[in-house]
Amino acid sequence: MAADVSSKRKAVVEALMELASRRRWDEIEVGDIARAAHLSLSEFRELFPSKGAVLGAFSRMIDRQVLEGTTDDLAQEPARERVFDVMMRRFDALAPYKNAIRNIVNDLRFDPLALAALNREALNSQRFMLAAAGIPTEGALGTLKIQGAALVYANTLRAWLDDDDPAMAKTMARLDRELRRGEQVLERADDLRRLTAPLRAVGRALLEGRRPARSYTKRKDDGEASNPAAAI
Repeated sequence: MAADVSSKRKAVVEALMELASRRRWDEIEVGDIARAAHLSLSEFRELFPSKGAVLGAFSRMIDRQVLEGTTDDLAQEPARERVFDVMMRRFDALAPYKNAIRNIVNDLRFDPLALAALNREALNSQRFMLAAAGIPTEGALGTLKIQGAALVYANTLRAWLDDDDPAMAKTMARLDRELRRGEQVLERADDLRRLTAPLRAVGRALLEGRRPARSYTKRKDDGEASNPAAAI
């Protein structure tokens, strides 16, 4: 049963991407996708709530391909090289869907709600892409790393969409520049975090010093503290 559901979900994803390769995004109806996937509307509805959700499933499908192909071969390489490798493998996985992605990106770039949804999906994807590259994403700079990776990927994606060279020379050059720029931003952010550490420590100390005043009622006798009228 699970395998049947999985195959149907994949059929829907493939149907959407095939339709998007030759039609505008806002011209594709859920009924069109269902027919292309050889499913009824009720079956489609059981699988996905919208075509946007299908696009999210496509992103996760690409994630899975990249993650399943991850090895420890680059474990000793610098962090930038590991991220470079993971992102290029993601572009390799996207290659069969390039026309569809180009059309979707062009149609959705002026849709703020769709872009916000795509950004959330991109952040989730990049969390796992960084994990595949052995990059930690927890801690003070974790969120910045994930958002930075999403920005690097988005900027490189535009170059990839215009790169018809099978060797992807322009894409690799753009990705290398974006990663070097991202490294510089992270280094500055880490320096700033270290410089402001004493100020944060002072702030915490001040807040801790004020806590007894906020818990004043707890030092009152039980009768007064538990009486709602005592607040008047």
